[in-house]
Amino acid sequence: MIELMPLLLFFVTCIALMAGYPVAFTLSGVALLFAAIGTATGTFDSSVMTFIPNRLFGIVSNQTLIAVPLFIFMGVTLEKSRVAENLLSSMARLFGPVRGGLGVSLVLVGALLAASTGIVGATVVTMGLLSLPTMLRMGYSPTLTTGLICATGTLGQIIPPSIALVLLGDVLSSSFQQAQLSAGLWSTDTVSVGDLFVGALIPGLGLVLMYVLYVLAVAWVKPSHAPAAPSISNADIVTGTAANTPLWLDLLTSLVPPLGLILAVLGSILGGIATPTEAAGVGAFGALLLALLNKQLNLTRLREVMRTTTRVTAMVFMILIGASIFSLVFRGLGGDEAVEGLFQHIPGGTLGAMLVVMALIFLLGFILDFIEITFVVIPIVAPILLAQGVDPVWLGVMIAINLQTSFLTPPFGFALFYLRGVAPASISTGQIYRGVLPFILIQLLMLGLLAWWPELATWLPEQMYG
Repeated sequence: MIELMPLLLFFVTCIALMAGYPVAFTLSGVALLFAAIGTATGTFDSSVMTFIPNRLFGIVSNQTLIAVPLFIFMGVTLEKSRVAENLLSSMARLFGPVRGGLGVSLVLVGALLAASTGIVGATVVTMGLLSLPTMLRMGYSPTLTTGLICATGTLGQIIPPSIALVLLGDVLSSSFQQAQLSAGLWSTDTVSVGDLFVGALIPGLGLVLMYVLYVLAVAWVKPSHAPAAPSISNADIVTGTAANTPLWLDLLTSLVPPLGLILAVLGSILGGIATPTEAAGVGAFGALLLALLNKQLNLTRLREVMRTTTRVTAMVFMILIGASIFSLVFRGLGGDEAVEGLFQHIPGGTLGAMLVVMALIFLLGFILDFIEITFVVIPIVAPILLAQGVDPVWLGVMIAINLQTSFLTPPFGFALFYLRGVAPASISTGQIYRGVLPFILIQLLMLGLLAWWPELATWLPEQMYG
């Protein structure tokens, strides 16, 4: 029974989360309950709890995590300042007259929006509200349209600068050091958020390319599913109103500013000019400038942006605090040894352990958000995999795409729920489910390519940072 305590802690926590209790308080509350039971039964050393203040101080003093509220501020500001709407209108005017052009526009704008916000729900809801009515009005297939919106919305998991990659990079950095220390290596190597950003570039852009090729293939094979929009050069295809500016000027004013902001943020990180936290500050300031240029920055909107940023940031850090208490109690109950012993009995060695972890994360993605999985599951399994020689950057990219696929998979994928909430009643849930299936296969193909050819994630960081 003593050996089952950590697994029972994990199981009870999952049950409580599925019952709808708040994540942060569930993690810490269930952990403290098991700590009390363990203390009463002599299976838990209560002195372990004295480490909680140090852990909390480590969280609030973590320089990397300062990037989280800044990136959230950047994403929320861009979302509220009509950047996506203007960009989608311009791209639709450019590609709309081409068969499948609106679908290509949706993928490109969705990728840019995902890189800007990094939040799956925000991207799916925004693209659903802006593009779904237009594409249906232009004769696009409901299944293709809904599948595209859900798939491009999940790109925020993998395309940097992504909040998911920031949090994942911080956790993997600690896990990598822990794995090296457990192996007796006191002069440890490090892995940073910047390494993960660079490693995710090729797979992320590869997914965007695959999405575009799929849309063009559908438009070629079934023209009625992705028809060309009316070739009216001076019309705004998205809003259905006359456009008062030339197309080239429209593209210049709507595409260049957000693209320049993303390149400035990423370029400063990749070029070693700034840390992810410093680059996030540049992004937050740049988002304010874009909102000012779009004449969308007023006191009311700024107050709304600040409130949303504070609410999301508080949620993230409360979950991180709860997860820190959970992992402390889990380890105090002997959870590390239990998981390591379990992995040793998995056939296939490192490959078998990797497959089990990927399957577990995929299934947990149905009931937990990426924040909970990153803070609760990854610190448990990552040190064991990294101790077996798994590359941390490759592992991080695999986890990100795996979660992206999980959020897209029926019947529990989060992206499907977000779109269902804003889709008209004429769109059935079955159509949304059928629409995402090709994109799930595309993402599984990318996972397979990464598994077969890890250099897709590791080559660029090695070339840039050695």
